[in-house]
Amino acid sequence: MPADQPEVRNGKRETENGKRIPLAFFTNELARGGAEEHMLTLLRGLDRARFRLSLVCPDRLAPLLAMDLPADVTLCEIDLHSPKQLREAGRLRAFLRREQIAILHSHGFYSSLYASPIGRICRLPVIIETSHATEVWRKGWKSYFFIDRLVGRCVDYYIAVSHAIAQYLVEVKGLPWRKVRVIQNGCDLGRFDATPQDHTGPESQRDFRSELGFGRNDPILLVIGRLEPQKGHSVMLQALASLRPGFPNVRLVCVGEGALRTQLERQTEALQLREAVRFVGYQTNIPDWLGLAEVVVLPSLFEGLPLTTIEALAARRPLVATAVDGTPEVVVDGHTGLTVPPADPQALADAIARLLRDPALASSLANKGHAWVSQHFSQERQIRQTEQLYLEAFSGRERSGSPLPKSRALARDLQSGSNF
Repeated sequence: MPADQPEVRNGKRETENGKRIPLAFFTNELARGGAEEHMLTLLRGLDRARFRLSLVCPDRLAPLLAMDLPADVTLCEIDLHSPKQLREAGRLRAFLRREQIAILHSHGFYSSLYASPIGRICRLPVIIETSHATEVWRKGWKSYFFIDRLVGRCVDYYIAVSHAIAQYLVEVKGLPWRKVRVIQNGCDLGRFDATPQDHTGPESQRDFRSELGFGRNDPILLVIGRLEPQKGHSVMLQALASLRPGFPNVRLVCVGEGALRTQLERQTEALQLREAVRFVGYQTNIPDWLGLAEVVVLPSLFEGLPLTTIEALAARRPLVATAVDGTPEVVVDGHTGLTVPPADPQALADAIARLLRDPALASSLANKGHAWVSQHFSQERQIRQTEQLYLEAFSGRERSGSPLPKSRALARDLQSGSNF
């Protein structure tokens, strides 16, 4: 295979129905997280009579997604995360042209930063970016979002996964309202809407408590999320230390993997919590782990609209979360769960203690939360609204015949900001 030709697996290049719209998802993330689950939901559910689907992602991510990727999705492995990667940029350009992609949908700004300009240079009819979270970590000149607005010249529409993210895109990043559409996250609610004993897979036969070294009556707190600064695990460990005097048997299970694992394990030792905390790494059988939880906790410092909250409430688990970004759209304080300020270990501990002391309240919130997500956060709604945007954007471009931005000038402008 020539060096500039990307490796393609799983899909057929030819189109059985010429009317299907060729659609490609792009990400340059290296780990599987909420954004990747979002993509998989769409890739599994989009109408095959209307769309021919592709996924472009790094080779390190591909095997983590392949087990859940439909067989008819073309998988192309391209690792593009730097302006210096001219060969990878060329491979993406070749892929888009060869597959005659009509809609390029990037997930996250750093994915869009590299893919959207290439899509515009290829004169693709529609380019979309989904924003999955705020970027409070940006400092210095990056916090002025100049490069976002520059790349935004290539983007036709932004999908915000929550109303809070839509507000952030317009009021903080300075992007035009007319380009922003809110499509809240959803998930397969039926996968979680079952009691632990209802699960019939091999994982349901495991005695998780025994494997973890926990007692039958130990209350278990569950945190699901990558071990990264955003997710607030350090704050959770401090809250657990505050809880222990009143609840000496309380335990914590952290599901997820990430760069902070060693640091968090050291913090666990320093707080003398070694016997109470388990880091179990990345897990696929999330419903079974949710079945263990007395309380699910999301201590994030920032979010978009976290799937964990939807999954926990779909499983009827009591939930404590930080009131950041789109989280309160799912966790309505005092109605579907309890929310606390971010980076406040004592407030987090107090909210958890409240649910542990009042099982009736915990059950009431969990049941109301289940009804809330069942009504508002199904994957069917997410897929339907996304399909509608695709079709409107594509048909609008076809009807208008509007000229696309001049690719050479745009490429030159973007190159001037290549040190971002």
